[in-house]
Amino acid sequence: MRQNTPPRTELPNVALSDGPLWQLEFGNSPLVAVAIHDGHSTRKEVADLLAVGEAERLHEEDPYTGIWTSVAPTRIIGLRSRFEFDLNRPRQRAVYLKPDDAWGLQVWKTGPPSDVIRRSLFEYDAFYDHVRVTLQTLVSRFGHLAVFDLHSYNYRRQGIDAPVDSPKDNPEVNLGTGTMNRDRWASVVDRFIEEMRGFDFLGRGLDVRENVKFTGGHFSRWIHETFPDSVCSLAIEVKKFFMDEWTGEADQAALHGMGAALRSAATGVLEELGRM
Repeated sequence: MRQNTPPRTELPNVALSDGPLWQLEFGNSPLVAVAIHDGHSTRKEVADLLAVGEAERLHEEDPYTGIWTSVAPTRIIGLRSRFEFDLNRPRQRAVYLKPDDAWGLQVWKTGPPSDVIRRSLFEYDAFYDHVRVTLQTLVSRFGHLAVFDLHSYNYRRQGIDAPVDSPKDNPEVNLGTGTMNRDRWASVVDRFIEEMRGFDFLGRGLDVRENVKFTGGHFSRWIHETFPDSVCSLAIEVKKFFMDEWTGEADQAALHGMGAALRSAATGVLEELGRM
């Protein structure tokens, strides 16, 4: 019997149309790392309808976050652009239909036909169905899990040469815990913050705060509603100080330094899970 193995343990080509939707590496650990906004590709039928340009799309996506998923043995990386379907929004809002859905951007040349939306939501559903099976399998094996729900966010929205947004309201690492039972997972949350703040990041400490800029999106909320007592999803939003958010160029030292900080935090989180 192989009850502890998901139906597909490694899926480098999970595809329903026009190429892969996500990548999954399944590992033997209670830690999972997910980067659902790392992707940039779209189906051809979507690309033909998009008014938003490549650079504008990249500015709102989370490039490089997939690299950080290496901190966990089980890794899930989204390969489709959030402009095709946004996995961090509820299903009814997963396809951006108007500028208010997408930071004021005109997403479509003309409104997408209903069959295009239907296919996007089919892929959205496929992702969530597969994540459910993956997490159920790991819960049956380990009892308690932690998910690093990895994102990045812009802080230079006024333009490439404009002043940056106030550091007071934009921590380098924002930990969103608003979708969980905070008391239930206090030891895991506190240990993550402790490890991240205490890490020697290129000779200094990191500005790590909780629920300042974001409190957690739909993906973490869905995890906590689906696995309320067994899975803690940490919604980790890293300010794009590790890259130029307008050109997409990475600061390699900062990028890999953040990966090292997350790896240190992962070690601490695993210790806390082991005590539960």
